[in-house]
Amino acid sequence: MDKVIIIGSGPAGLTAAIYAARAQLDPLVIEGLEPGGQLTTTTVIENWPGYVEGIDGPELMTNMRKQAERFGTRFLSGEIMDIDLQQSPFSITVNKEQLETQSIIIATGASPRLLGMEAEQKLMGRGVSVCATCDGFFFRGKEVLVVGGGDTAMEEAIYLSGLAAKVTVVHRRDELRASKAMQQKAFDTSNITFMWDSVLDTIHDIDKGTVTGATIKNVKTGETTLHPCDGIFLALGHIPNTKLLQGRIDMDENGYIRTVRGTGTGIPGVFAAGDVTDPVYKQAVTAAGMGCMAALDAERYLVGL
Repeated sequence: MDKVIIIGSGPAGLTAAIYAARAQLDPLVIEGLEPGGQLTTTTVIENWPGYVEGIDGPELMTNMRKQAERFGTRFLSGEIMDIDLQQSPFSITVNKEQLETQSIIIATGASPRLLGMEAEQKLMGRGVSVCATCDGFFFRGKEVLVVGGGDTAMEEAIYLSGLAAKVTVVHRRDELRASKAMQQKAFDTSNITFMWDSVLDTIHDIDKGTVTGATIKNVKTGETTLHPCDGIFLALGHIPNTKLLQGRIDMDENGYIRTVRGTGTGIPGVFAAGDVTDPVYKQAVTAAGMGCMAALDAERYLVGL
């Protein structure tokens, strides 16, 4: 019988593990099939406090894992096949092995929506990005594309307009889905332009290991044009990693776990932290902060406070 099982090994999960291990809760972290979360796909992270020159994402996550391990955190790699949250002790089936625990911290994160191109994966962190506040600094004075037409895309474009020389929004329709206020702000920004009825056909250049531009296709005419640029920001939203939890825990209409009284989920003993609960900020440092909160909440639950 475990005292606490943490599902997820990104900033939220590993921070929760560090706090839970220091509280002598002997936590078990289920890493999943992609240990480390989204930061393992990034290069230099310059907005993580304490690293003056920045730190590589994979290095940061390796350090956090070692820190959690140092305090006694145990790790289990594998895919969760089933989870039962109906009553405590809770049951989790991993690799056909059934585990029981008095409390759970869900820190499964969220995955950015992608277009499904090979170049997205190979050039992620090398000109392709899914986070303007994370990577915008690297494109000061340069030209970038923002792909999308919702509030996320407009927020990214507006943020980037303060850094990049030119921001071009590529949208598959002839009107935006973003709120009227966000649309107007983008339209009023002098260095933001729009390519309507358009989609990314190809991202260049895998062979050079960096983004040099994109081939844009007009969905109405079929015409393609080569658009040189230094960066491409995919602003298509995120998908919270909660598929296995559907119908078992309270979520909003987009699948994000709703939290109450800190990191509680409404099920006593079950807590959630990080991007899996956060459709707004989606930053590594806010995820880590929530991981801390979840561990403290779990500790209080276990001692009966």
